[in-house]
Amino acid sequence: MSFARFTVRFAGPLVTFQDRGRPGHKRFGVSASGPMDRLAHAAANVALGQLAGATAIEVSMGGIVLACTEGAVSLAVAGGEFGIDLAGSGPEGWAVLTIEAGQTLTLRPGRAGSWCYIAFAGELQCGHWLGHAATHSTSGLGGGALVTGQELEVANTRTCPDREGPIAQPAFARFDGTARVVMGPQDDLFDAAARTALTTETFQLTDAFDRMGVRLDGPRLSIGGALSIPSEPVARGSIQVAGDGVATVLLADHQTTGGYPKIATVIGPDQDGLAQLRARDALRFKAITPAEAVAAARTHAAARVAWLAEIATPRGTLMERLMRENLVDGVVRADSDS
Repeated sequence: MSFARFTVRFAGPLVTFQDRGRPGHKRFGVSASGPMDRLAHAAANVALGQLAGATAIEVSMGGIVLACTEGAVSLAVAGGEFGIDLAGSGPEGWAVLTIEAGQTLTLRPGRAGSWCYIAFAGELQCGHWLGHAATHSTSGLGGGALVTGQELEVANTRTCPDREGPIAQPAFARFDGTARVVMGPQDDLFDAAARTALTTETFQLTDAFDRMGVRLDGPRLSIGGALSIPSEPVARGSIQVAGDGVATVLLADHQTTGGYPKIATVIGPDQDGLAQLRARDALRFKAITPAEAVAAARTHAAARVAWLAEIATPRGTLMERLMRENLVDGVVRADSDS
């Protein structure tokens, strides 16, 4: 069996193992967890010819340094605009690369983005809980957080020269800082001024930002006596408001129930982009109808499927790539004047 081994030379906070998530357990109080940016996580896996939900390493802005000590394996990097350094050089943006024993891979935050993913062409070995490697950051259950000095192993490794190169980022996933929301379920408990402020004023993300959620700095959303509502299930993307009027957007490791009123919910297609924002980045909300939200989700899902299928296709060997290119465009005959 082929394998590759790594030493974690450095791992920042909230660098964890994540597969597609752990759905179906919220009634038991267990969050689904999974990647903060689900599209980038899927892209890193699919670009290597793997299932979209396979286990990968989620890298926070703290960054990571991995030293390959044995073997060789292809890997894919996708997510925020992180700097990639492999053996002293590296591509810009998302890419498929191959690392060999003696080489070091370093990921550091670049111009934008809060989360990045490293997927390997093989089986990344880590712990599982309830059948999934997805790490719940506050409990540590799942594959767990990576720490400096840790040893990693990838089993059944492959090198994929026919897949190496940049991964084109999809236009449909670009986020312009405005998140579409469906109002409710407790928007009627807020006064008209609060509802108007949510969709007309600009908020900023604060440093109170982790895998559970992010608190926003902006207009206070008055809730009157709404804090008396009973606890109920909450969803990823919910915008809940505490007694101080501060809004918080719930993210991948959100609690399964809560008693704070939710003024609106960010629709699924915009949650990845929101999660990639950084502290002090501006954020606005735009209210849409439930029917518009369904239509947006269907359009996004179709575009996602088509794009993942595109990047899953191997590029071919160097010779095959050259054969596909017209390297002598304009030449008709060697003895021609044209």
